[in-house]
Amino acid sequence: MTLSQSRANATRLAAWVAASRPRTLSMALAPVFAGACLAGNFAEHIDVPAVIIAALSAVCIQIATNLFNDARDFERGGDGPDRLGPRRAAASGWLAPDEVKNAAFGFFALAALGGLYLVVVGGWPILLLGLLSILSGYAYSGGPAPISHSPFGELFVIAFFGLGAVGGTFWLAAHDFGAAPLLAGLALGLFAAGVLMVNNYRDAAADARNGRRTLAIVAGPRASRLLFAAMMAAPFAILTGLVALTPHRALWLAYGALPTAFIQVRRIYAEAPGPGLNLLLARTAQVQALYALLLGIGALA
Repeated sequence: MTLSQSRANATRLAAWVAASRPRTLSMALAPVFAGACLAGNFAEHIDVPAVIIAALSAVCIQIATNLFNDARDFERGGDGPDRLGPRRAAASGWLAPDEVKNAAFGFFALAALGGLYLVVVGGWPILLLGLLSILSGYAYSGGPAPISHSPFGELFVIAFFGLGAVGGTFWLAAHDFGAAPLLAGLALGLFAAGVLMVNNYRDAAADARNGRRTLAIVAGPRASRLLFAAMMAAPFAILTGLVALTPHRALWLAYGALPTAFIQVRRIYAEAPGPGLNLLLARTAQVQALYALLLGIGALA
């Protein structure tokens, strides 16, 4: 292999990594981790293989959704020169839209393959959740009315990156359900919705020109900032209920993420919509990861 071929391969690999949006993958793993740790409070035995496969399937769905979003946004005329976020693979010409979409379908297929084992373990609730997750991952950017173009994106995120992910993992690990995974799922889903809110708040002007009607556009700048602040604060109010449900555990450790969440709220008020919000988006995902980590440690303590 020549030096030029090596460089070309490295460039393509970097393009694929960028298209998968690795910084978002914690949003797939955090709820699985929290759900599995919480299940340890309610079951004598945790199905570890099911949790691992659930985590891998969640990551596959996340990558597939990101890839499909990359290709479809380019085909719909988005991600143009006025884009304020990180450059996208299809729009930048790094990868062909068709190969990005094919890769997305491949990751959806990998998630479905893992789901076959999970259905054997968890039964019809996991089958239903898995089918809805894959369908929603496609519908987020695909179809005649993409979720990402509507004001319902944040609700989609709360449902699948919070309630579904935590609740589904809890069910797989403990073969049970209850108020604890419901509350934890809502809390983590709100953080994930905050990530999307920052993304859409940053891109509101360009999205409006492309005919989108995201929540940030419908609500306007002032209400968008208030909604983001609520999404950052509500999980700590929910944590009060979680602590009350499991008083023999140290779930209160998750309050340790509160100062970091407060810093992000200050940032969205201090930073004008633009590329400067890219750091806020990454930091918001990190708040969710920290909350889930501390919640899991507290559950296992």
